[in-house]
Amino acid sequence: MQLPPRVDLREVGMRDGLQLEDPVPLEAKLEMLEALVATGVQRIEVTSFVSPKAVPALADADQVAAALGQYDGVHFSALVANLRGAQRAVDAGIPHLEYVVSAADSHSRANAGKPTAEAADAIGAIAEVSHAAGGSLEVIIATAWDCPFDGRTDPSRTLDVVATAVANGADQLCLGDTIGTVTPRRTVELLDAVRAAAPGLPLGAHFHDTRGTGQANALAAVQAGVTQLDSSVGGLGGCPFAPGASGNIATEELVYWLTDSGVETGIDLDRVLAAAAVTERAVEHELPSSLYRAGGANKPRGEFRP
Repeated sequence: MQLPPRVDLREVGMRDGLQLEDPVPLEAKLEMLEALVATGVQRIEVTSFVSPKAVPALADADQVAAALGQYDGVHFSALVANLRGAQRAVDAGIPHLEYVVSAADSHSRANAGKPTAEAADAIGAIAEVSHAAGGSLEVIIATAWDCPFDGRTDPSRTLDVVATAVANGADQLCLGDTIGTVTPRRTVELLDAVRAAAPGLPLGAHFHDTRGTGQANALAAVQAGVTQLDSSVGGLGGCPFAPGASGNIATEELVYWLTDSGVETGIDLDRVLAAAAVTERAVEHELPSSLYRAGGANKPRGEFRP
């Protein structure tokens, strides 16, 4: 197997993981944040500056942002849906932004209220706001492979968004399997096409495990040279504007197989499991992660004695 020496994980449980949940009290959310920082993860997407009517679970974005100053050495970022959200995030002290553009028109209309091309037109202005504050802009291309409304996304549509992002100052790209439908071969084919279209620009991937292929796609992406992946503690997550989308790939499962394969992540598995327990208490229901339910890595019980 051709695997890199290190893979950089971004924890998205605070945002993608919670956006479909009933609103979690701020105190419980900050306990979750503290537990996640303790895992050693270097990048955390902490919230989203969007309409509280659209995503009530993240209505406390400003309060979460106010708590970040106590932590050193972590790259905190926030997702925004438009220029107004970008300015809110920067004003709250989070200059590192992610802006989502759906490659499929129907999902773009459901998610952003406008077609893909119109949503992509805002990239330049959002990049300017981020850069002026000393931050960075990552363009996340949702429904990069498949759309819940339109079916398979023509790769040319994803590449059109890539071209617009490159031309308008994006610092990084990420491809999103929004409804968890892609499989390893198509994963690699699109990743290769995007890297050819945007050579040198960092490229990450965001997989959902809706149909049980998320970790397989993550492995395929890593073998194809991708070293930045999103994951969510406990496997929480989903898109409120994509019917049928369920959880992200679980951080603990990703750390487990990467570490066991000799790939460094800088993340402590036991502490991720502890963070999953904190998260489970916060959301008040069982988490979908298989590794969490199994209790973590195998612990030998000693010689069997009948």
